Amino acid sequence: MNPSLQMAVPAAARRPPVERFRGQSRSRMLRTDLLAVLAWASVALAVALWLADGGAAGFSTLAGSFTALGIVAGLAGMDLVLLMLLLAARIPLVDGAVGHDRALEFHRKLGKPSLYLLLAHGILIAIGYGMAEGLDPVSELAVLWALVPDMSLAIVSLGLFISVVVTSLVAVRRRFPYEFWYAIHLLTYAAVLTAIPHQFSAGAHFAEGTWQRWYWLAVCIATGAALVHYRVLEPLVATVRHQLKVSRTVPEAPGVVSIELTGRHLDELAGHGGRFFTWRFLSPGTWWHPHPFSLSAEPALSGSSGRGRLRITVRNLGHGSAQLARLKPGTRVAIEGPYGLFSTAARSRNRVVLIGAGIGITPIRALLERTPFEPGNATVILRDHSEAELYLGEEILELCRRRGATLFHLTGVRSPGGQSWLPESAVRSGPRLASYAPDVADADVYICGPSAWARTVIGEARAAGVREEQLHYERFDW
Repeated sequence: MNPSLQMAVPAAARRPPVERFRGQSRSRMLRTDLLAVLAWASVALAVALWLADGGAAGFSTLAGSFTALGIVAGLAGMDLVLLMLLLAARIPLVDGAVGHDRALEFHRKLGKPSLYLLLAHGILIAIGYGMAEGLDPVSELAVLWALVPDMSLAIVSLGLFISVVVTSLVAVRRRFPYEFWYAIHLLTYAAVLTAIPHQFSAGAHFAEGTWQRWYWLAVCIATGAALVHYRVLEPLVATVRHQLKVSRTVPEAPGVVSIELTGRHLDELAGHGGRFFTWRFLSPGTWWHPHPFSLSAEPALSGSSGRGRLRITVRNLGHGSAQLARLKPGTRVAIEGPYGLFSTAARSRNRVVLIGAGIGITPIRALLERTPFEPGNATVILRDHSEAELYLGEEILELCRRRGATLFHLTGVRSPGGQSWLPESAVRSGPRLASYAPDVADADVYICGPSAWARTVIGEARAAGVREEQLHYERFDW
């Protein structure tokens, strides 16, 4: 069947085109702009702290100029590091505005600029202080290490930052397993903690009793509190509150298994189909391995206190995920999330187009279950090499029948060179995205599948007139 229309529902009687999601979308865009303004304002304010303290007077001499530039570079660099930590803290306000993957994308983009500024800070300070004392920069660094309180910690901190940024480079991190890279990345926290003391003990910029000192303390404490709250406390609370356990595993296809879980207060997790959770299955050999999986079925409630069951569907992509097929009933599960914007919260239009490939079909199934649309206003496109690889295909067909969505199965090998997301046969015959979803330019488009394939779908959607705020996809690579 390639391509095939599994079911077509005639468009329902046209209703007035009231865009129920327009206000939600505008609010999200406004929050995104506000967060960007706050981020840049924080950098400007860090420099303003120095100006308000009379720092510009340092430019009266050459040595003072080097020192002044070093201080500015240090303030801006440290501010960017704190912004990076906040972007990785999984704060709901940030996650709900820009999405988890884009927050981490900005986090990664700030890595190099922050490191360059911190390196410039150390070098310029050594040059400036050295010129004032008649020493070369290396000798000045030795003096600072030996005589200035907390300066040795600052130099250690710089070394840790360099280690973290170098191991985060794509070419480097792909040489190591995720767990190794993650362990190295935790050094960021040690780097920040060892960098902070010298900021308050060296120099007069953050002297006791100044408002600059209180502001910087507040920023550092708020950043640390956000990390502890959202990365540690909330997952612990969610794990205890929901008490999730594996009830059974169900083979769906070769190498693909659904894991059903029971728990409490699952009504609080309903409506998050498409968003992902980080799961830790607390059994020997699996407890240490976090897995970012989306729901493949919304929670089904069956008792009081929100008791019920939910489901994820997993494909064997390596040793870690292969172990999940052997999970025993009763295995306890720790949970973090939900994260991401692959949900109704990102909707901006009444119409919706859902496109999935491979194991990316399973979040599409959960999103189709609850996201609102009128009959005839939704199109679902499933893509893979064969019908057997259209996971949960029967369930999706039944949902489309029940909710009035049009479903296409597109199966077959990709075109040579991978330039199209369509099967090779479809590329030759000429249909495009708009052929399957004629109103795609006026629809929200959700895309989930392998990264290279998803990029071709996104490119064609943009070419078809889909605006950026209508495109919804989530990267799960690291």
